[in-house]
Amino acid sequence: MKKIAFLLGVFVLLQSFGATEAYARKEKKNKKTLVYVIGDSTVKNGQGRGDRGQWGWGSFVGEYFDADKAEVRNRAIGGRSSRTFITEGRWSAVTDSLGKGDYVLIQFGHNDGGDIFTGNRPRASLKGVGDEDTTGIVEATGVKETVVTYGAYLRRYVREAKAKGANPILCTLIPRNRWKDGKVMRDNAHAEWAREVAREENVPCIDLNTLISDIYDEMGQEAVKSCFTDADWTHTSEKGARINAEVVAQQIDQLKGCKLKKFLK
Repeated sequence: MKKIAFLLGVFVLLQSFGATEAYARKEKKNKKTLVYVIGDSTVKNGQGRGDRGQWGWGSFVGEYFDADKAEVRNRAIGGRSSRTFITEGRWSAVTDSLGKGDYVLIQFGHNDGGDIFTGNRPRASLKGVGDEDTTGIVEATGVKETVVTYGAYLRRYVREAKAKGANPILCTLIPRNRWKDGKVMRDNAHAEWAREVAREENVPCIDLNTLISDIYDEMGQEAVKSCFTDADWTHTSEKGARINAEVVAQQIDQLKGCKLKKFLK
């Protein structure tokens, strides 16, 4: 009888284990791939509800994905640089949720110039992609901080995403509505630094600065006015944000070896 009871116990245990494994496989199969989007106000403006007519492309890029397969989480926030998105703890909040096979679209640069330690908005990174750094006291907070280059911050995003098994995709910053000699002005510095980091780290780069600038050139300066709000030359209207989101989706679809394209509609 003891032997029979033992065998029955083993049988029940195996059945339970099998059911657990089957459930785990089902859960894994049903789990949506997460697509995080991080950046500044050109990616998500305010609460992402079009306040003052301003929109970021991250508010619309999710429309191009199959919602049954992928969940787009726009974690961009206005006014942040590649540096302050990290120092404010916003990047760690993203990495805490990142898992194997997830994606991160990364676009910074608009706020990476200006003051480093002084003034009301000390958010600048150092220029370039090297290993230089500078240490000082941030006047607004009294906190000691070591600031590195724009490229170094981008490398940190890429490497920490990879460490979680996720797939980072760098995006060069979208152009502003500034013109010279009939052509929209490119941000050649930050765009090239992002491209360089992408090459060094062997990750995809969507060159929004070049692609959207080319679109604007074709549209013409007068027509492009409707892609921005009257407030300034940086923040896009819904029309402009939707154009940018469409370019992002088109480029994802063309990325070689990138499995994210299979989640597009």
